[in-house]
This record gives sequence, structure tokens and C-alpha cells, in this order.
Amino acid sequence: MGREAENATSVTITPDGPLLLPGPVEVTLPDGTVVTSRRFTVALCVCRRSRIYPWCDTSHRRRTKNAKETR
Repeated sequence: MGREAENATSVTITPDGPLLLPGPVEVTLPDGTVVTSRRFTVALCVCRRSRIYPWCDTSHRRRTKNAKETR
């Protein structure tokens, strides 16, 4: 493994869920605001339904599949 791989950040993509990252993390929002989470594992919302965006609040679980997705 090269030096870059040793310093790489691990990101876990979950099906129909958040991105999981080892914490702590700082996230820069589109408006330039920087928010921080010091948790051991941080769940970042990718569906944008979270009431505490950019953090995941499991709002994605309430999503229902439309007829196209169930075929």
C-alpha cells in the first residue's frame, strides 16, 4: 500500500441510507457554514429529508417506493 492509502478516509455507502464516516468530521455546507460532529461514527444524510441535515435522522426510512422502482 502506498502512503495515500494509509491516510485515506473510510466511507461506507449503505443501501437506501446515509453515508457512514469515522468521526469526528467537519462538513462545509453550500452556504459556507461549517458544522462539526465529534461522534465516533457519523451518518451523513444523502436523501436531504433529514430535519437535522447534514446529519441523518433516519427520515429516509419513511420513503415509499413508487410503482417504477418496485417492478
